[in-house]
Amino acid sequence: MQMIFLKKTKIPQILFSVLVLSSCGQNKKTDTVTTNTVEDTLPKMKPLGAEPKVSQAYKNSVVGRINHFYNKNWPNNNMNGSFLVAKNGQILFERYNGFANKNEGTKITPETPVQIASVSKVLTATAILKLVNAGKIELDQKVNTILKTFPYEECTIRMLLSHRTGMRNYAYFTDRDKSIWDRHNQLTNKDILDILATKDIGLESRTGTRFSYCNTNYAMLALIIEKITGLSYKNAMAEMIFKPLGMKNTYVFDDDKDRKKIVPSYKGNGVEIGFDYLDNVYGDKNVFSTARDLLKFDRARQSPDFLKPELLKQVYTGYSNERKGTKNYGLGIRMINWETGQNFYFHNGWWHGNTSSYITLMNEGVTIIALSNKMTRNTYAVRKLAPIFGDYPFNFKDEE
Repeated sequence: MQMIFLKKTKIPQILFSVLVLSSCGQNKKTDTVTTNTVEDTLPKMKPLGAEPKVSQAYKNSVVGRINHFYNKNWPNNNMNGSFLVAKNGQILFERYNGFANKNEGTKITPETPVQIASVSKVLTATAILKLVNAGKIELDQKVNTILKTFPYEECTIRMLLSHRTGMRNYAYFTDRDKSIWDRHNQLTNKDILDILATKDIGLESRTGTRFSYCNTNYAMLALIIEKITGLSYKNAMAEMIFKPLGMKNTYVFDDDKDRKKIVPSYKGNGVEIGFDYLDNVYGDKNVFSTARDLLKFDRARQSPDFLKPELLKQVYTGYSNERKGTKNYGLGIRMINWETGQNFYFHNGWWHGNTSSYITLMNEGVTIIALSNKMTRNTYAVRKLAPIFGDYPFNFKDEE
């Protein structure tokens, strides 16, 4: 009788165990599928692929002039950073000089990521544009339909991208008044949104009426990326841009985790610049990258399937021409538009001692990148190389 009883009880137990194990396996599979689904629905950048080979004769015709510029701009190899010139994604000239970290004695190499400051805006704008292209958001969608507490009702995504919101710079309205923000605390993107929602921060100008370059716009765009993708900005940028393009030395700085491992920045006299309460805000800055990684990014933006033609045209349309002039701003890109019809597209950056310049000569397939972690304005002089490659009517008074 005892034997029969054991047999009877073991069968249901075994069946129950099988069902439980099977269920666990299904749950694991479901979790995996869910995770993959989130990543798979993200619009991702794609590499451009093979481009026309640059001939040795062409290289010979331009390298001497680039080298002359380099020696004049950074005599005795005194650049503390990275400098690269490429055509069709093929590097014509590059130099890496100076200290990544003076205390540790480490030198800057092609693999050394440095803070690219406001050139980060081009990458943030690119992620937003990919979301627009995929139909997940619309350019003229009101910001408060995504960020529910955002207080400026007329503001759209297009206005954030083109700096036409009229908002004030978060660095200014959090700087002096402790009732708005205590600078002993690290400021975050969410804090900026909360301040805008609760502290009655007035607009600098009426929304949509004029261009005013403002970092707050891109801090809000980073929050939109997070809201739409369901990922942190750091992870969304990695999944949408960095990983697909093989940008292995590019990442978004996390002030809570990365302080001790990043490349620091320096004043012009070599004194290291410390952190402050603004170093946890991203979207407008805080991408660390290399010249070679940014070259990959630039070429991917030239890919035919980067954006639909109608959307791409809007990216390179000027939105800041209230006053007649050549300087203009598109959707995440600066530009100079001459009356001759020639256009020059670029973005510069500055944060602490870091300066950066990204130039894309689209007609000629030329990319020019300069990054420095030691304060200097010479980084911005790389635009002087543009006339080597095409009809760019710059008037350089200090040129020989």
